[in-house]
Amino acid sequence: MKILAIDIETFSSVDLIKCGVYAYASAPDFEILLFAYAFDDEDVEIIDIASGEILPAEIISAIQDDRIVKTAFNSNFERTCISTYLKKQLSPDVWRCAAVQSAMLALPMSLNGVGQVLGLQQQKMKEGKDLIRYFSNPCKPTKSNGERTRNLPHHAPEKWQLFKEYCKRDVEVERNIRVKISKYPISENEQEIYSLDQQINDRGVLVDMELVKNAIECDCIQKADTFSKAQLLTGLENPNSVAQIKKWLLENGIQAPSLSKKAVTDLAKESDGEVEMLLNLRLQLAKTSIKKYEAIERSVCPDGRVRGLLQFYGANRTGRWAGRLVQVQNLPQNHLKDLTLARNLVKQGCFNELELLFDNVPNVLSELIRTAFIPKPNHRFIVADFSAIEARVIASIAGEKWRMDVFATHGKIYEASASQMFKVPIEEITKGSPLRQKGKISELALGYGGSVGALTAMGALEMGVAEEELQGLVTAWRQANPNITKLWWNIDKAALKAVKGRTAVAVGKIKIHYESGILFITLPSGRKLSYIKPRIQLNKFGREGITYEGIGATRKWERIETYGPKLVENIVQAIARDLLAEAMLHVANRGYDIVMHVHDEIIVEAPKNFGSLKEVCDIMAVAPIWADGLPLRADGFECDYYKKD
Repeated sequence: MKILAIDIETFSSVDLIKCGVYAYASAPDFEILLFAYAFDDEDVEIIDIASGEILPAEIISAIQDDRIVKTAFNSNFERTCISTYLKKQLSPDVWRCAAVQSAMLALPMSLNGVGQVLGLQQQKMKEGKDLIRYFSNPCKPTKSNGERTRNLPHHAPEKWQLFKEYCKRDVEVERNIRVKISKYPISENEQEIYSLDQQINDRGVLVDMELVKNAIECDCIQKADTFSKAQLLTGLENPNSVAQIKKWLLENGIQAPSLSKKAVTDLAKESDGEVEMLLNLRLQLAKTSIKKYEAIERSVCPDGRVRGLLQFYGANRTGRWAGRLVQVQNLPQNHLKDLTLARNLVKQGCFNELELLFDNVPNVLSELIRTAFIPKPNHRFIVADFSAIEARVIASIAGEKWRMDVFATHGKIYEASASQMFKVPIEEITKGSPLRQKGKISELALGYGGSVGALTAMGALEMGVAEEELQGLVTAWRQANPNITKLWWNIDKAALKAVKGRTAVAVGKIKIHYESGILFITLPSGRKLSYIKPRIQLNKFGREGITYEGIGATRKWERIETYGPKLVENIVQAIARDLLAEAMLHVANRGYDIVMHVHDEIIVEAPKNFGSLKEVCDIMAVAPIWADGLPLRADGFECDYYKKD
């Protein structure tokens, strides 16, 4: 097929980073300034729209021609902006994204980053950021610039010429990246999933702006009131100041090395009187969940929907989605019994009644964030999620039969795990029993090689498990799950062998091989995980281990250590992602409109007279051919606003 590579430069008064491309392109003053393009391997051309040039009919026709593939780096930006320009919604089906293709090889998701890692001769021009700041963003009016609010081409002709070269260069760099990684194309199945992802992002989700605006107002009133109470209690000029609070606490006999949420919460439990009061006020002042309401308000489009909430392949180690803008993957849970009452009070602006009926207003506002997402009129949400998906996947690929039997029958993995660990009949392990708690925390913390530290980090001590019991839980869980424990080290050995011998090794349905400086792990779905430039090095335990290059904890390109259990974690989470992706395709193909998905949960906006929760759950419970024999289960509920059931 013929390929049309595109890069555009644009202007909008809306902040692209904070508000996302959909709100950005919806601004009344949005416009395309420059349009650079190249067919196949032809020279790059540029249309200077800002200077009065017109996009050729041939290009407009090519953009709308389904027989011509359109490519860009982060093609969602180009496709969304061009859709606005043409006043026609362009289908993502014939768009290819070089950023996604790069992410599938675990390369950075920036054009500059990929170019550097691949060592391209032609790199993205460094002047780009300054040029974008000058021409694409509003400017501050000053006497020296004639009080203008934006810079146009004639204000700086030399800069404008450089901007045109910059735009053309991006097309060349994107094309060079595609050539460089052409051996590893996006598969047809992944392209189908990407197209669905783009449709979901294009559709967006409706938000209750009355709730959002009132929640922000309520928080402002509450923060001011809390601030005044803290001032009155302490006499401090600024009770938000860490230094001032620490000094006040010290004067009251309390040494506080940290004022983190956990440290303050723990300290408040041990304190009383004025100290306890101040610490609780501090927790309320430090509550940042309200920022998600502000993110919604910034990002909302003119039709009241927020779009672009999910980043395809945002977690490039596993291929899972990442949250953007409002970060729906990280929403506070709701536990309020009277959720609807609290929601209605905020919507109606009844803040005094809210404070009278609910002890902690900041917590209430935090729990209401999910409920800001609503279905459109005469529709409802169907919310369905996979039950214990990672536990099912790891049991399947490790061949842990007793776990598979649990999932094929009653599904009570916490009780069953405790039964296996402590040799107690499952009937004796009830929902509130200490043994179930120990089974649960072990399940959550120990599946990927975790030990005492993982149990502690997961909150075992807070759950009432004694510190001296922790090592016993680790030992008992591993003895109860010998095949999972064996899987960690079989994957470890296989990866080492593949890198050392530049060869291919199989562990059950998982294939591991080395090719062209990359360690690939092929999943049962056929999708590959990538580890760039792997090396064998001695690790902190004095054993041989693998390191590779990637985006690390510092968010920079660096060398990262891995080993068997961590690789198993990547594999399991990646398989869980593939199962979710397949389920979404099937749900969408049955005519359901997906508006969001959060971890292993799908949120559908359906007419009140169409479909059912049972049908959606049944669709999700059908395992793909490549996961034949994996017992899947989905549960859920229907609702008039998004929430955690």
